[in-house]
Amino acid sequence: MILSSFVYILLYFTGILSVVRASDKIATSPHFPLEARGTNSDGSRPTYKNPHASIEDRVNDLLPRMTIEEKVAQLIQGDINGWMNMNDPLDKTLTFNQTGLEEMMRLKGGSIWGGYLAPWEKLVYGITIGQRYLMENTTLGIPALFQTEVGLHGFTDNGTIWPSPIGMAASFNPDLLRQAAATFADEAEGLGYTHVFAPVLDLSRELRWGRVEENFGEDPFLHVFPVLNFTCMTGEMGHAFVTGLQSGRRRNTSSTAIARMAATCKHFAAFGSPQGGLNIAQVSGGERELRTMFLKPFNRACMESLSIMTAYSSYDGIPAIANSHLLTDILRKEWGYKYWVTTDAGSVDLLMTTHGTCDTRECAAKTALENGLSGEMGGGTFTYLTLPDQVKTGTVDIKFIDETVKAMLRTKFSLGLFENPFPYSDFASALRKPATRDLLHQMESESIVLLENRNGILPLSRSLKSVALIGPQVDRVSFGDYVFFNSSLNGISPLAGFRQHLSNTSVHINYAKGSELWSNDESGFAEAVSAAQASDVAVVMVGTWSLDQTLLWTPGTNATTGEHVDVADLGLVGAQLKLVQAVKATGKPTVVVLVSGKPVAEPWIQEHADAVLQQFYPGELGGRALAEAIFGNVNPSGKLPVSFPRSVGTTPVFYNFIKGSRPLDPGRIMDDGQLSFGHQYVLNSPVPLWSFGHGLSYTTFNYTDLSLSKTTIGIQDDITVSVTVHNTGKVDGKEVVQVYITDLVSSVATPNQELVGFQKIDVPAGSSKSVSIKINNSQLAVWSLKGSWVVEPGQFAIKVGTSDQTFLSTTLTVR
Repeated sequence: MILSSFVYILLYFTGILSVVRASDKIATSPHFPLEARGTNSDGSRPTYKNPHASIEDRVNDLLPRMTIEEKVAQLIQGDINGWMNMNDPLDKTLTFNQTGLEEMMRLKGGSIWGGYLAPWEKLVYGITIGQRYLMENTTLGIPALFQTEVGLHGFTDNGTIWPSPIGMAASFNPDLLRQAAATFADEAEGLGYTHVFAPVLDLSRELRWGRVEENFGEDPFLHVFPVLNFTCMTGEMGHAFVTGLQSGRRRNTSSTAIARMAATCKHFAAFGSPQGGLNIAQVSGGERELRTMFLKPFNRACMESLSIMTAYSSYDGIPAIANSHLLTDILRKEWGYKYWVTTDAGSVDLLMTTHGTCDTRECAAKTALENGLSGEMGGGTFTYLTLPDQVKTGTVDIKFIDETVKAMLRTKFSLGLFENPFPYSDFASALRKPATRDLLHQMESESIVLLENRNGILPLSRSLKSVALIGPQVDRVSFGDYVFFNSSLNGISPLAGFRQHLSNTSVHINYAKGSELWSNDESGFAEAVSAAQASDVAVVMVGTWSLDQTLLWTPGTNATTGEHVDVADLGLVGAQLKLVQAVKATGKPTVVVLVSGKPVAEPWIQEHADAVLQQFYPGELGGRALAEAIFGNVNPSGKLPVSFPRSVGTTPVFYNFIKGSRPLDPGRIMDDGQLSFGHQYVLNSPVPLWSFGHGLSYTTFNYTDLSLSKTTIGIQDDITVSVTVHNTGKVDGKEVVQVYITDLVSSVATPNQELVGFQKIDVPAGSSKSVSIKINNSQLAVWSLKGSWVVEPGQFAIKVGTSDQTFLSTTLTVR
């Protein structure tokens, strides 16, 4: 290895092997000895080892010291399992394989997957061994990124389990999400993790897709900053997530470090709307849809994130990992993104096995690298191992490798890893802290959405004699995908939550499962009906289900949501709907709780249940929060981040459809079987059961005094929308003030409405609060016929309310 490196360096600097660019600031002869590249010839400290030097100077000093093999090793994801035995989650043995360690770091030492279920001490040991080897036993001492998942439920290796992203989005509380994400980083950082695969910024516009639970909803908006830095519900929640996760510095790092953890925005881009809802299937669309919908969340959330992950799918026929327009023209050049970009697991191989654009590993590696300037995650055949030979034969220009390596090094220097890449000795002090649990409780409470509440049946009184808890979700801890198999041990089921909450009351709980989630068996109905008949009110809990990281991919298991679990029907599976109907037929007041990872399309429940609540997959305190909400200790304040269709056949159902896209002449099938025919649709309606932004409260709110800072503005002006919100009820409540705009006349077809701002406020009973929400002029822009963002003169309707309900409205004129 020493000889080959020496020969390579000699060739490198005599101009035989490589092309050197002026931007790398390399002299005509090296200022370091070829046999000891981590030093300087004059005895001075190498710039890349100087914690006070600028990040760019450190990158440019380190890059020319690296061999082609070292550069490629930076681009390929390795695995801690290469030197540690991570196959048994209960094994506490602190030993490692020296040969495996050296081989892993030689070939795949830039980033290391370490997201295993294992004792914390074993992870700390393995990460420490890996980083010490890289720092102390390699020529250049380049530390690795150690990677795990935290975005979908927090740090899941016996850390605090949070609601799924779609659930946290229902809180409509970016600041709360920012605080939550900070705890994700707290729990992972001390163990030595520095790179996490979150947040997911795909839009929930294709509801058949299994990964809806991983997203922040259907809307691409939220709060606009510099020119054309868009905001959107997904973008704003994503930005809050990235900010919370990255803010701060690791211990004992340089002042030039700008983050303590590298977030990974994914999947870039347009991944969440596959044809037929089938995972990794093609996404169809043009430049305008790409710009106005799919790219906005990334532009808002990710320009400061230290990592981006590409998508498996193709867009308009071009695989996302090899889309130079998307990854080079837009991301790198137009947006100026300068940090690490990686492919998803095994996706480079898809160029050969799925997309059919390459027939060799060499072609796949070259195509992904040169079009995407991205690294290669594991899970495939590691096509990038072909790159050293391809450079030597002239097939691949080393400039593409150099640019990609520079992005990786930039991320590492930004994290301060060259000063301290190691786990902390007191790592356990940040895990499962009481303060984190308190914050989680708030998130669980604010994520519950009250969809229906006929005759004010909720909240239930604690003076009831009895309540029936019925359904397959009652005695179950339902987390989403990407949790470990033992995570539910820390969770509180609804049954346990209700028992805890009512322990000091005389309310008796009558529990009956009634049915399984996954069966048509109705043999448990009789017990469920008896429980309802013996109670003052029945609470029926039904929904979807996912599985943990292992079972989700195990043949023979079942699930209805999660990665690669796509559905053709959005209704309840098996006997669940019939169970609800049987309980309702008893005549007892019936509350339905939908516990799910995506919208459930059941019009009968919307029309007949006395109350309906939505709880997207919760965290470990979900059962407690649900009991508190139903009995009124918590006033629900969640809003829907995604619309609920009447059936899968009425999708897509997202609220911000292009004007003219949803004509309405609905039909209907009556309860008695009679048919009422329409045209859109013949026996159904394209109008959602509940639309984006919908969510009720136990109190009532009134809006007054809507005003604009200016009613007429120029095309470069911003405005502020102000309104007063009154709590006219008898209990304190939180309200989400939502502002929507409609471009009344434009050069291209635009959405019928778009969310442009929101703010969650706490209004005590009988009081009022004034709210001001800024709208940036770029939120009024359209992607013009000439292919650029333009704010066009004209009138814009502005309303305050939800996507399907207007409280107040006014008009803005742009001249």
